[in-house]
Amino acid sequence: MKMKVKLSWRIVAALIIPAGMLLFSSCEKYAYQLETVNPEEPVLFQTQIQPIFTSNCITCHKGSRNPDLRNGNSYASLTNGGYVNLPASGSRLYSQVISSSHSAFTLDAEKQLILLWIGQGALNN
Repeated sequence: MKMKVKLSWRIVAALIIPAGMLLFSSCEKYAYQLETVNPEEPVLFQTQIQPIFTSNCITCHKGSRNPDLRNGNSYASLTNGGYVNLPASGSRLYSQVISSSHSAFTLDAEKQLILLWIGQGALNN
């Protein structure tokens, strides 16, 4: 009987100790850096804004729902549809991007880029 108890404790210890080591070694404390946006640099529509739309918005905004955010259509759809007006923080585009129904689709840095792009005049550059 004593032998079975000792054997059971060894098995339990052999399972718990490695599991505990894995649990505590898998924790990381903020090992990544958040992307920041430099407000002094011009924001480029084709290389910075359109990729946000392409990767985050095209699933729903691909022509059947306004604005049409497909590459080649997005700029005209946004400017002609009244989505990018000043002040930038009150524009329809930015209001939608930060709304509860759309906010999860973009990162904070992407939201900042969109806000800066509108504030810089929403150029097709």
